[in-house]
Amino acid sequence: MSVHLRRAQEEREDKMLIPLASRSGKSRGRREAEEECDVRTAFQRDRDRIIHSKAFRRLKHKTQVFIAPSGDHYRTRLTHTLEVSQVARTASRALLLNEDLTEAIALGHDLGHTPFGHAGEEALADLLPGGFKHNEQSLRVVDILEGEKGLNLTFEVRDGILKHTGDSEPLTLEGELVKICDRISYINHDIDDALRAGIIKYEDLPQSEIQMLGSNGSERLNTMVRDLIENSWGKEHITMSAGLNSAMKNLRDFLFEHVYVGSVAKKEDEKAQMVIEMLYHFWLKHPEKLPLHHAGHDKQQDSRERIVSDYIAGMTDHYILSLFQDIFLPKPWQENTY
Repeated sequence: MSVHLRRAQEEREDKMLIPLASRSGKSRGRREAEEECDVRTAFQRDRDRIIHSKAFRRLKHKTQVFIAPSGDHYRTRLTHTLEVSQVARTASRALLLNEDLTEAIALGHDLGHTPFGHAGEEALADLLPGGFKHNEQSLRVVDILEGEKGLNLTFEVRDGILKHTGDSEPLTLEGELVKICDRISYINHDIDDALRAGIIKYEDLPQSEIQMLGSNGSERLNTMVRDLIENSWGKEHITMSAGLNSAMKNLRDFLFEHVYVGSVAKKEDEKAQMVIEMLYHFWLKHPEKLPLHHAGHDKQQDSRERIVSDYIAGMTDHYILSLFQDIFLPKPWQENTY
């Protein structure tokens, strides 16, 4: 009986989604073949595997912009991921794309992000031979590092995760959608967080872009998503109008100049990068200090540098700082008193 539930959902996709949308029943498949679920489609199953992964749970203690923020309302990598998922699902539903595939890509796109956000990514990019990119690490997490042998996700989800940033375009409309919604989300919420933190003032924002998009985050988000939907409807690719694209680019450039680089929010970046660099070299010199599951016993094909990089990339901000303190800072002598 239950096997009919999955098939019924696949049939609904065939009837309801536009011709260019991805269909779970026609997925290109998984790296390793496995029996289908009776109840869930392939993309729903991928979404659930991502949500239940340890890497997903760790996102709640990873930096978005502010390193280890003390306020309750600043975004973390997890809240960013959830916002991307919400925005992308709204647009996906409106465009009659595969919402389950869209959600799975959005939830998995940042699983490979390092502690300390982009500062941590830059540090590992300089240290690891061949460089480090968080989108490639996200794919490595779902393919290899999570659990015993990765999550064995479908081709479409893996493609969307890998290509959510950079020059390569995803092979599905759902992947294209997540790529744009990622940018829509972080431009809006990073402005919100920077205003809350006093890093910038409202009058500092580029006023022509603000007048076009809206005076607050809700208005700007609504403007961007509506433009995305209206300009992508019936098209072979996901796109926005030239005016909105230009406004988003200008806001992104503004954030790089006034928030992401050189602001008081980034004054701890050098310290964060020093923490990563010192720990990286420590474990290269003392691989016996690594936990057994990261010591290469189960990944003989990986270099020591790769193993150390995987270990560091998976850490939360709090955990890496705790390890740094344990390894490098002296502990006070405790006198025995009776």
